[in-house]
Amino acid sequence: MTDTLERIEQTLDTLRPYISSHRGQVEVVDFDESDGVLLLRLGGTCSGCSASSITLRQGIEARLRQMVPEVRQVEAI
Repeated sequence: MTDTLERIEQTLDTLRPYISSHRGQVEVVDFDESDGVLLLRLGGTCSGCSASSITLRQGIEARLRQMVPEVRQVEAI
């Protein structure tokens, strides 16, 4: 699982500059390898932003599913 978490972090690192440019943050909270659900905490201006769900699904989740096939779903907490 450590390898999977490393690949998740590496993929998020490619997205963080964009998220940071909007004064947002993203942090891994937990990953359940058995069901492929990744829990993320969105912070900064992402917290409460109406566009954050679009960013989560179309940006973060799409990229993670492409780069880390073990990730099947991304949820924000």
